[in-house]
Amino acid sequence: MPRFLQTLVCAMLLAAAGGAAAQAYPGKPIKIIVPFAAGSGADSNSRFYGDLVSRAWGQPVVVENRPGGSGVIAAMAVKNAPADGYTLLCGTNSPITVNPIVMKDLPYEPMKDFRGVIFFGLGTVAFVVNANSPHKTLADLVQATRKSGNPLPSGTYSAGYELVGAWFATATGIAVTNVPYKGMSQTVTDIVGNQIPCGAIDFGSVVPLVKDGRLRVLATTGEARHPLLPEAPTMKESGYADFVSYVWSSIMVRSETPDAIVDRLYEGFKAAMASPEGRGYQATRPVMEVNLTPKEMQAFIVSEYERFKTVAKTAGIAPR
Repeated sequence: MPRFLQTLVCAMLLAAAGGAAAQAYPGKPIKIIVPFAAGSGADSNSRFYGDLVSRAWGQPVVVENRPGGSGVIAAMAVKNAPADGYTLLCGTNSPITVNPIVMKDLPYEPMKDFRGVIFFGLGTVAFVVNANSPHKTLADLVQATRKSGNPLPSGTYSAGYELVGAWFATATGIAVTNVPYKGMSQTVTDIVGNQIPCGAIDFGSVVPLVKDGRLRVLATTGEARHPLLPEAPTMKESGYADFVSYVWSSIMVRSETPDAIVDRLYEGFKAAMASPEGRGYQATRPVMEVNLTPKEMQAFIVSEYERFKTVAKTAGIAPR
């Protein structure tokens, strides 16, 4: 048989096998591996939407928390599982677009080993100061830093926020000293207590702290202002047209997972998110809904990775 016919036959057999697998899917419980502890936004999203999908499909969707190693433990658990759609990764920017830039000898290749299914939503980063800070705008903070001649200490609590802080430094042309914390709560405590003048924090966590008068948001990294804090301008509005960045959580699978199963997962989670319960849940979350197909989602993830890679190179941040 000619080689091209062999290739064609193999492709047809693989397609048929994938289609048959999708028709039988899901035939057993599905597991979502979350790279963070219970109670995180990624965990809450996985549990809520997983429950809706479970009820629609009549199969258990179990959430398993595998925190540690900046998401490496969870990513490896999925990489080492069969590519059959029964072990899913709650993918976030930390293990997918940040780790390959800041970590040496990463035991997986995010863009090669995993593929996107659907985003739960996009969040933004907020640059914040104490509510009593003399700096009312981002321009105030930048001008005061330049005038002082000293680097601006900025609190962060993960490598992803550190990259956003480094981008802030290169965009504004001021020196920024990263002050790393183990978690958001201590970062906030030190900003509120005037131990550090500012920080880069998840927008969703900032909203209640602004409402109760502890923090002020100088700018966010979204394309547009968020309706929960419409008074807070974006970085784009503040004069930095290209400064757009998001944090996100999603469903991802091993890259070898058949297209038909990926499509089945996409439609299942999409229906759950579009349901009345899903809409009600989304209304309580400080994230932006985004409707991307798996292919569009993958292109977005690659663009985010390339953006941060450029930021790290410019800021002199090397894998460590």
